[in-house]
Amino acid sequence: MKRFLTICFLLCCYTFLSVAQSVKVGPFQAGHCQGIAVDQKRGLIYYSFTTMLVKTDLEGHVLGSVTGLLGHLGCLTFNDADGRIYGSLEYKNDEIGKGILKREGADQTFENAWYIAIFDGDKITREQMDYTEEGVMTAVYLPTVVADYEATTADGHAQRYGCSGIDGVSFGPAFGQTEGKQYLTCAYGIRGDTLRNDNDYQVLLQYDTEQWRCRYEQPLGQNHLHHAGPTSPEGKYFVYTGNTNWGVQNLTYQADTHHWFLFVYPGSKHHFTNHSLYIVDGSIAPRREVLKGMQPKEHGQVLTLLPEGIADAEHGIYGWDCPYGSTGSAALQDGRFYLIRSYRDAQGEWAELLPHRWTGAIPNPFTLEIH
Repeated sequence: MKRFLTICFLLCCYTFLSVAQSVKVGPFQAGHCQGIAVDQKRGLIYYSFTTMLVKTDLEGHVLGSVTGLLGHLGCLTFNDADGRIYGSLEYKNDEIGKGILKREGADQTFENAWYIAIFDGDKITREQMDYTEEGVMTAVYLPTVVADYEATTADGHAQRYGCSGIDGVSFGPAFGQTEGKQYLTCAYGIRGDTLRNDNDYQVLLQYDTEQWRCRYEQPLGQNHLHHAGPTSPEGKYFVYTGNTNWGVQNLTYQADTHHWFLFVYPGSKHHFTNHSLYIVDGSIAPRREVLKGMQPKEHGQVLTLLPEGIADAEHGIYGWDCPYGSTGSAALQDGRFYLIRSYRDAQGEWAELLPHRWTGAIPNPFTLEIH
C-alpha cells in the first residue's frame, strides 16, 4: 500500500511538473479574469471572470461553469482542508457595481453587501450551471467590510481607509506564525484617491472558517441578500505600501517561504514609488503602531514588508514591478507560480495562464518558465 501511495504521489507531481506551458482559457462573454484557484491533487483550475466561475483541467479544457451572478466575483483561493473554492463577492452601487449590471442587462439595485462565496467543485459538472443550483455555491456575509465601506471619516472622506470592498483572498497561518491553523485572509480594495492620506495602507482581515459551514453558510438569493456571517474577523492588519489603485487585486500565500504576495494595480501618488507587487513577511509578528495619515489618530496591527526588491528609503517601502499577477495568481507546491495575463478581443474575454518561477530579480522578480 505504501508503495502504491508513493507511486500515486509521484504521478501527481509529474503531472504538475510537466505542465510548463501557457494555457489559454476563453473566450467568455463576461468581465475580465479576476483570479484563479488551483486544486493540485486533482489537476483542476478554477477561474473567476467577474460574474462567472469556470472550471478547467490543466490543458484549459472547460469542464464546467457557474453563471447568474450579478455581483463582482474577485480573487479565488483553494482550501485544502475542505476541497472547496473561496472567492470574494461584492454587491454595491458604485461605478463598478453599476457597470456590471449594465453589462449583464440587469435592471436591479442592490444594498451594499460583501461575501465570501464558497463553491463545491465536485458539484460543477457542466457548463452554464446557475449559481443557485443545489450545493453549487454558498456565501458568508462580512459585516466588517460593509461598516468600513459605509463609514465617513472625521475629516469628511467617504469610506474608512478608502475601502471599496474586498478582492484578494488566500489561506495561510496567522500572521507571525509559520504553521498551524489556516485562516482565510481577505484584502480590502483600496481606492486610489490622491487627495486623501488615509488610504496608503493595505488592509487585511483574517477569518477562522472552521465553523462557517455549520454556523453561517447559506445559499445566496440575489433578490434578498442574507446577512449570515461572523460579527468580526479574528484580526485586522495593515500593510504600508503607499498608494494603489483598488488595493490588493490578488493575494497569494507561499507556504515554503511564509510570504504573502500582494499583487496590485500601481498607485498614482507621485511621492511614492508605486509598484505592482509587495510582499509581506508572514513569519514576523504584527506590531501595534500609530497609523499614518489617519484623522483622528488611530492605532493598528502593522505587518512587515520583505526588505528586498526596489527600496523606497524615504517611506520604508519595498516592492517589485511585475507585469502579471493582478488578474490571477497561485503558488504551487513545487515552487512555481501561475500568473494570469488577461485580455479581450472581438470574441470575448480570455485568460492566459503563464507558469513562472521566482528569482527575486529587480525589477521583475519572476521569470517565465515555458519548455
